[in-house]
Amino acid sequence: MTPAQLRAFAATVRLGSVKAAAADLAVTESAVSIHIAHLRRELGDKLFARTANGLAFTPGRLRLASRAAELLGLQDRTIQEVQQAGSGRRLLRVAASSLFAEHAAPGLIELFAGRADDLDVELSVHSPQNFASLLLNRSVDVAIGPRPATLDDAMTCTHFLNYQVIAVVGPDHPLATGTGASAGVAELRGQTWLLGPSAVGRTGMVPSVLRRLGIPEHNQRIFQSHAASVDEAKRGKGVALAVAFAVTKDLAEGDLRQLAGPHLPARGSWNLLTLPDREAGAAAAELRRFVTTPRATQAMLRGAGVTAGRFRPAIHVTLWS
Repeated sequence: MTPAQLRAFAATVRLGSVKAAAADLAVTESAVSIHIAHLRRELGDKLFARTANGLAFTPGRLRLASRAAELLGLQDRTIQEVQQAGSGRRLLRVAASSLFAEHAAPGLIELFAGRADDLDVELSVHSPQNFASLLLNRSVDVAIGPRPATLDDAMTCTHFLNYQVIAVVGPDHPLATGTGASAGVAELRGQTWLLGPSAVGRTGMVPSVLRRLGIPEHNQRIFQSHAASVDEAKRGKGVALAVAFAVTKDLAEGDLRQLAGPHLPARGSWNLLTLPDREAGAAAAELRRFVTTPRATQAMLRGAGVTAGRFRPAIHVTLWS
């Protein structure tokens, strides 16, 4: 079997049709069909059949789809490692939840990358529910975010930092005027909630808080960054959820007021996921060891941050695909 055949099959499984796979790969439908026909003959399995409701896959397809993604990931990683060896540089690919990427990643990665002149860091933002597949397919070397509900046996998980998510409002907001700035569930549900990209999806601390409080979707406004949502809260436009250490100065200066209420503050943790050392690569193993050090913690909590140009490539946060 060839990489082209595996890519054609993987795209067909992922998209659910030969036509969609051909469009995704920028080839003809007949080219995709020929690749899959070769796989059928070589493996002695039909892999799938067309039905009135779409494609019906055989049990063999499940094994091939999983192994195809792994093989293609290994191929891409091998190409990358050969290119790095030729250029004398290393590349560490880090996937992060949007909350970590905005508040803690800049300080951590600036300090870590500064320890090695030959290291480039590529930071991308993903939903935590995709971390396992990204690692197993070798699309990234490291994933950072909340601990998965279930941990794949092929991965290691290193806890390194606890944090709090708090509700904040501007000093002129009606909820800020009460004693202790507290509010009940019914009162909170009726507010406009100003949220960053971590509110999208069902995985992570922010979606969990919203579910516990029962905040209706029509009261949620989502911004492209968590900082933008907090800025709107300062203007009295609603309630924002913020990482506590990121708004310490605003609270001290009176630009924000913290709300007390049910399920608030919420406590979470950030964890680093990798494959085992022999598969993860040296740079990933180095980061796993470094992230638990006091210097790394200080950089995450107090780092001044860096410009997007420090990373390779520049970081883009996408809310919807």
